[in-house]
Amino acid sequence: PDSKSKRRKSRHAKSVDGIVAPEGFHGRGSIDFDHPGKDDKNAGSLDDFKRSEGFHSAYQPLIDQQAGEILVELPDKHASKKSKKPKRSLFSRIPVIGRLSRSSRGKAPWSRRRKIVFSLASFIFLVGIFFALKIYFNANKIFSGGGAAPGLSQCQDMSQLNREGDCRINVLILGIGGPGHEAPNLTDTIMLASIDPINNKVDLLSLPRDLWVQIGGYGYHKINEAYFYGKEYSKAKNESGKKRDGLKMVDQTISPILGVPIHFHILVNFPAFKSAVDAVGGVTVNVPKQLYDPSVAWENNYNPIIAKKGEQKFNGSQALLYAKSRQSDSDFARSERQRLILVALKDKVLSLGTFANPIKVSNLLSSLGNNIFTDFSLQDSGKMYDLISKVDSKQIKSLDLLTPPHDLLTTAALDGLSIVEPKAGLFNYGAIQAYVHKALRDGWLAKENATVAIYNGTSTAGLAANKAAELKSYGYNVIKVSNATRTPDLAQTILVDLSKKDTEYTKHYLELRLKTKATGDLPKDSGITPPEGTDFVIILGKK
Repeated sequence: PDSKSKRRKSRHAKSVDGIVAPEGFHGRGSIDFDHPGKDDKNAGSLDDFKRSEGFHSAYQPLIDQQAGEILVELPDKHASKKSKKPKRSLFSRIPVIGRLSRSSRGKAPWSRRRKIVFSLASFIFLVGIFFALKIYFNANKIFSGGGAAPGLSQCQDMSQLNREGDCRINVLILGIGGPGHEAPNLTDTIMLASIDPINNKVDLLSLPRDLWVQIGGYGYHKINEAYFYGKEYSKAKNESGKKRDGLKMVDQTISPILGVPIHFHILVNFPAFKSAVDAVGGVTVNVPKQLYDPSVAWENNYNPIIAKKGEQKFNGSQALLYAKSRQSDSDFARSERQRLILVALKDKVLSLGTFANPIKVSNLLSSLGNNIFTDFSLQDSGKMYDLISKVDSKQIKSLDLLTPPHDLLTTAALDGLSIVEPKAGLFNYGAIQAYVHKALRDGWLAKENATVAIYNGTSTAGLAANKAAELKSYGYNVIKVSNATRTPDLAQTILVDLSKKDTEYTKHYLELRLKTKATGDLPKDSGITPPEGTDFVIILGKK
């Protein structure tokens, strides 16, 4: 027997107006509204109507409830009379599971919804790809690579540390006027940003642009001309190579002055600085003192008040004027203003609202474009972000070489030029290097803070005092300086490790500096009794 025929017979008959009668009622004759008996299952009553009130079409698709298939197609009123088969609507092609409820009427079919969702997902995916590629290519324009620093990996490989201070990341920031400015390649700003990745601190040291120096191969000039000579007379064939040669010349000029390695460089011009501030929506700075500068009033709508005291929100132009104005009590005041802007910019760029927003990141990188150059690689920049994001703004400090008690530089006149030179004498940088080494203390030396006792094991007077001064300048914690009276003239310096704590980095640096390996016991005939809690004992020999 035909199963479909059986199912058709089992369906309830329908009247013209679509009222569904209970089984046994065929739409003919009169309806008995008397109360049926208990056994009269075929008796019809108003209470037996199963459908909701209202008009229901007599034409209903016959549906297999278990298989979810339409057994009888809906008639198509637009079908041709000559056509043997009626056209099937889109809706009639869809397998139906149960009856469609009223809440489903008017909604797009599931296939159409899937297409809409897929299209939306594809659009979002393409937008994401667009921003990712834009950020990647813009980042690669800026981050050229070439620098290196053990501090980026927090100095986990001790073999990379050759001297105290190698565990810091020293970034030289140079500000130039750029295209459209007179003398666009003179470095108006020279600032060393030294990062301590172990203790999450940053120190900013500014060098005055009028410092009189020797530029290798080009004679004596102000320090702000070093980049110009290196780039202007470079033999490189492309702009990137010329910039690298300019930075190399700056390194050769500055390294003898500061006595610390420079790991990375950031070269930024005025348009980039201005655009960066605008790209993040401006920066907020707590101005410590009103800045009045008539010399740049024409850039501030002819208003000589560049910034009022108190909390101020600067756009790019205002921030640039505040940073570059030379109207101040000292050069340190100018570098301090630059520090305030850099800290405010750092906080804004690294804030969740900026860094997590791909549009803002893209705008920031686009605004920098060709106006900034750095030898950070893209991977290095990611590590640097992780390190800088851990530094609290209160842990970013400014160092100074002009303000007491560290007034190591002074102004002077030379052949009609106003210059800056060391107080100790022209080209005498010993005091400056000692101050910089101590101020930029190695992160691991600071963290371990091991105690050191120094004894003179020779007949040379003052040997222990001189060595103590040297070690202190590098940040060692020297607690005792004396003579080893019972020890005859030693041929070789002895380093004794008495530490009962983790001081492996201090030990590593001392071994390198003293050119000897540490032992665990004091010489029996030394007659030395170091202070209680001493971690390292140094007995100086002739070598």
